[in-house]
Amino acid sequence: MKTAVYPGTFDPPHLGHLDIVKRSLEIFDHMVVAIAVNPRRNLLFSIEERVEMFREMIKDLENGIEVKTFDSLLVDFMKKEGIKFAVRGVRLFTDFEYELQIALTNYRLAKVETIFMMPSQEFIHISSTIVRDIASYGGKLEGLVHPFVEKKLREKFP
Repeated sequence: MKTAVYPGTFDPPHLGHLDIVKRSLEIFDHMVVAIAVNPRRNLLFSIEERVEMFREMIKDLENGIEVKTFDSLLVDFMKKEGIKFAVRGVRLFTDFEYELQIALTNYRLAKVETIFMMPSQEFIHISSTIVRDIASYGGKLEGLVHPFVEKKLREKFP
């Protein structure tokens, strides 16, 4: 069984993330969404909230997706889980430049193979930063996030 990890902070998860997970299941038998604790970043949602939101987003999908957390180097998490492939979403050239550096480093550290995927066209413009900004001003989130994620954002930005 081929398994891949889809790592990120997912603060918050959005429909572009879900798109990457769904499409990755056409390549891999099993996907592990690995949500980083990442205490160095100023995150809107706790690790528990981010896990809850992602699990809610995938609850109606077929089996083959697992949500886990990690608080280490990604390669150490992958080694512990026995996973050799990582999936990363890239939207723009600037994303690719950053992601390529990470992919090359992960390969050097632990021979991790990284698969880059572009989100589907309708989601390519979405980022967690943009979603948080729209939510903070009470803007429309339909088509950007799952309804459960929208509810959680509205609780943060009444």
